[in-house]
Amino acid sequence: MAARQNPLSEYNRRRDFSKTGEPQGKAAPARNGQKRFLVQKHDATRLHYDFRLEWGGVLKSWAVTRGPSLNPDDKRLAVRTEDHPIAYGDFEGTIPEKQYGGGTVMLWDTGWWEPDNDPEEGLQEGKLKFHLHGERMQGGWTLVRMRPRPGEKRENWLLIKETDAIASDDGDNLIEDNTTSVFTGRTMTEIAAGKGEAKKHVWQSEKSAAANVKAGAIDEEAPRLKPRKRSGKPPGFQKPQLATLVSQAPDGDDWLNEVKFDGYRLLVAVGGGEARCYTRTGLDWTEKFHTIVDTLAELDCNSALVDGEAVAATSEGSSFSALQKALKHGGDTRFYAFDLLELNGRDLRKKPLIERKRALKALLDALGPTGTVQYSEHVRGNGAKVFAAMCKSGQEGIIAKEADAPYQNRRTRSWLKIKCTKRQEFVIGGYSPSSKKGRAFASLLVGTFENGKLVYQGRIGTGFDEARMEELSDAFAKRRRKTPAFTAVPDDIGRDAIWLTPDLVAEVDFAEFTDDGHIRHGAFEGLRRDKEAKTVTLERPKLAKVSKARAEHTPDSAKRASGKAQRAQGTTSRAANSDAGDTVLGVRITHPERELFEGEPITKLDLARYYAVVAEKMLPFAGDHLLSLMRCPQGSRGQCFYQKHASDGFPEEIHETPVKESSGDTENYMYVRDANGLVAAVQMGTLEFHIWGSPADKLETPDRLVFDLDPDPSVGFSVVKNAAISLRDALDEIGLKSVPMVTGGKGVHVIVPLTPRAPWEDAKRFAKAFAQGFADRDPDNFIATMSKAKRKGRIFIDWLRNERGATAIAPYSTRARPGGPVATPVSWSELSDLDAANGFHISDILGRIESGIDPWSDLGDTRQSLTKKILDALPD
Repeated sequence: MAARQNPLSEYNRRRDFSKTGEPQGKAAPARNGQKRFLVQKHDATRLHYDFRLEWGGVLKSWAVTRGPSLNPDDKRLAVRTEDHPIAYGDFEGTIPEKQYGGGTVMLWDTGWWEPDNDPEEGLQEGKLKFHLHGERMQGGWTLVRMRPRPGEKRENWLLIKETDAIASDDGDNLIEDNTTSVFTGRTMTEIAAGKGEAKKHVWQSEKSAAANVKAGAIDEEAPRLKPRKRSGKPPGFQKPQLATLVSQAPDGDDWLNEVKFDGYRLLVAVGGGEARCYTRTGLDWTEKFHTIVDTLAELDCNSALVDGEAVAATSEGSSFSALQKALKHGGDTRFYAFDLLELNGRDLRKKPLIERKRALKALLDALGPTGTVQYSEHVRGNGAKVFAAMCKSGQEGIIAKEADAPYQNRRTRSWLKIKCTKRQEFVIGGYSPSSKKGRAFASLLVGTFENGKLVYQGRIGTGFDEARMEELSDAFAKRRRKTPAFTAVPDDIGRDAIWLTPDLVAEVDFAEFTDDGHIRHGAFEGLRRDKEAKTVTLERPKLAKVSKARAEHTPDSAKRASGKAQRAQGTTSRAANSDAGDTVLGVRITHPERELFEGEPITKLDLARYYAVVAEKMLPFAGDHLLSLMRCPQGSRGQCFYQKHASDGFPEEIHETPVKESSGDTENYMYVRDANGLVAAVQMGTLEFHIWGSPADKLETPDRLVFDLDPDPSVGFSVVKNAAISLRDALDEIGLKSVPMVTGGKGVHVIVPLTPRAPWEDAKRFAKAFAQGFADRDPDNFIATMSKAKRKGRIFIDWLRNERGATAIAPYSTRARPGGPVATPVSWSELSDLDAANGFHISDILGRIESGIDPWSDLGDTRQSLTKKILDALPD
């Protein structure tokens, strides 16, 4: 009988034990009871994590290039390496240079593991499920072997976190938050420097097993082969150029026509013998496309940034569906490269497309024949014929590109897409439950985001096999919500619907839209993990025949601006002269001609220019204060909504900061610092700015108090004015100066500026006691409670704006009301002469600025606070 081969022979072959302190490979007897698992962080040629499971008297080992992730959506590449001896699980230290695996090793995690299926069968069949009980890695995990490529000798597996209580969307926090040894508490730098606990030969027992193989040098026939070192490094991510959907292919030889691939758009950054894959939104998907990365890493250049599309390397089924299956089950993928943005540190984006493609082809030709990376061929001219041929052959369509155009990091009309069928992305906002046994749902309810709102577009009821049904059911389980995210859903559909958080994007193939705008005969093609839900809008074909002149044309209506805004431009040239067409302070204004206020021809462009001008007066009070925005994307006559939390896709001019709410949750809030931020908010459809009463950097100490005099409809404005003056006098008596502001509605704000010292608790206590005391002295005219029933014929002194998280309309903010009135700071003498609280409009504010009227000009010099004397005088 032939002798059983030593499972550690390969381990021993690769090491010179006269030069390394690693233990010689001797298989130990298989033990009953708990089996060890361990992870070693290994800084060899490339930093990676070695994952090891004790089985059969040895440590089964995998090199995890990016480390484990707690997010079940992250499938981390784990390259199977040679078995290691049990004694190898005690190493922390340094492997000598020029020895196999030379570099620093940390015992990053250790514990025990329990298999969920038979390990022998799992290792042989390529699926090993288990639970970990470590200091850092816990819960259910799975190792899945990927299908090998022809001629590939290494075993590529995927390490995947199972969905359980340990799983987290912030998967990378596992390695980002744990940077020290579980054994000695040292960092990698301290281990490399030999600081801390000394080791005779760096191996210890009880924690993790040493890293064996350098990522990128794992080929079993040449284990020490390293990729050719180059001087460059991978370029950073850039936003890709996007195509505009049109109804037919353009004519002329100035267009290059390419196949429209049905996969994932990727930008691949190459440099220094390595490569990174980025989706169109900047997600790092290197691990998902390791074969593409490995191939492009061999490009003969110091650095490059290549644009292209990843598809499944199969002709079975729809291309996108096949790609989904390939990524899930380890199938082959292929990359079609169609543009070159950077080469050897040179930015090529300003070069004509035809020149960039020549450089790309030469670069790929030097790579040699490969089935993984291919150059995207094109046909010059004959767009209609090329399109017809693509549709006849079953392709999705074509992309037509202007041959002499530069590369632009945005959607343009120098790239056009023409589709053979109707297919696009939709956002899943809910589902209709199924009455059939074993079916998780009957149909998906989908929509698109239009002006920030999720608009219902129809149902998708086909395209779900068992695997897709299970995938979606798992995803839905943690996204259920009580109310619909859609603006409206037909009653017969919404009655029994289950609502979901709208952050999943579905690729849908469909026949057409019905007369009521809903999808007909929609089929689910797969989830788009590369696209953010907030960016998904309904694609509407533009006019087919375009030219550069027409593409850059600005409609006359878009150039319209009211005389009021034009006058503002003349008086504040620094804001107006920076405008270019429909751009204000560098912010592009879409739908510039849209009229926003009922009864007043103020356009969106006018409003943007107003805020560019008024910012100098407004920002001293509203800048660097957390905001709630009233957004009315269709103008004040359309639907409006308040937004206080920052959302994905917000313009960079609007800043955000995390704030802990009273519930204990932390949410991102918005604020602006300059005129650009105000204009960017207008571009998002903002008509009103409401601000917190404390600055963003001193959130717990208010810098103002607001007493909002809110009259019953039966109370005239003259009574409100007299009440404001009486309130001023009462504040003066206790040493607090105040200023008035008419709100643009029917009331007046009496505002007390403060030096931010007293906490919100004191501010709220003072405001309540002061308002109640004032109302108690004149109960026939005032009330300090919110009861509308008791407010008849009285003025409500609203003191509730003086607590953490409450907001009030910002000075100089427009109001979403007919005519577009403005909340306007006034002086006390001026207030006496006013006829209404809504008498100021944009034209009036611009006129005041031009005339130098600034009633609050000295407010910045006010130094007052809620002193101990004032607070002690409050009634108990």
